[in-house]
Amino acid sequence: MINVSELTYTYAHGSRPAIRDISFEVEKGEVFALLGPSGAGKSTTQGILTGLLPLQGGRAEVAGYDLRHRSRQLFNQIGVSFEQSNVYSKLTALENLVFYRRLFDTATLEPEDLLKMVGLDQVANQKAASFSKGMKHRLTFARSLINQPALWFLDEPTTGLDPAIAAQIREIILERKQSGTTILLTTHNMVLAEQLSDRIGFIVEGELKLVDTPRNLKLRYGERLVQVEYRENNQSHKELLSLTDEQERLRLQTIIGSAEIEIMHTREASLEEIFIKVTGRELI
Repeated sequence: MINVSELTYTYAHGSRPAIRDISFEVEKGEVFALLGPSGAGKSTTQGILTGLLPLQGGRAEVAGYDLRHRSRQLFNQIGVSFEQSNVYSKLTALENLVFYRRLFDTATLEPEDLLKMVGLDQVANQKAASFSKGMKHRLTFARSLINQPALWFLDEPTTGLDPAIAAQIREIILERKQSGTTILLTTHNMVLAEQLSDRIGFIVEGELKLVDTPRNLKLRYGERLVQVEYRENNQSHKELLSLTDEQERLRLQTIIGSAEIEIMHTREASLEEIFIKVTGRELI
């Protein structure tokens, strides 16, 4: 569904490329996450692939269409949920979706059903200007589904949402995944990426550093860790030790042999810890 080769883009007056020599593929029915901190190049990549930015360097094919020769028919195949909501404030929630559905030359979903899906059915006839940031975000998310896209672009889909609504959005994404929708997710939320993605690409400073499955990343880069809490000399202590490091294994044996263990459990390295290990950057 997506085939990108040596994609490069520099903004006007930019001192360096926003992205450079990015290459990856996304198969039909796959959820692929571009993961990186703010300014890494995630949204620039999405902008090119959705036709919002021109193709400057490299090659890109989206849903069977070569982006060097953009076609109106491409937009019938894709849906885009932007991080920054761009709804029409003077229109109601329902009017926003009714207007948007008329832009497509393909069958569309019923606006009322989409509003109910994201919990906005009770405010369907209120103008979007009165909505909170989170409500506008949900309206943008609902709008991205109206043409039943085969390829769905999601940019930080749960940003600014309370936990209950964010969980609801995740469930909708999982349902679409199970129905065979191809999804490109751009986010800095490592937990969200791990929950939803078949493969993850680490992107930093405009470069795609690594692409693999969450499981393979943990097997390849993750350490087996033990967190131990113990009392020694009437004081409480806590240490996180690696089971793959000889010195730290010896340290754990010493603690077990000489201290009063209160809590001890193993855990694997998180994807965020792996991201920092691979890229040297934090997800901020």
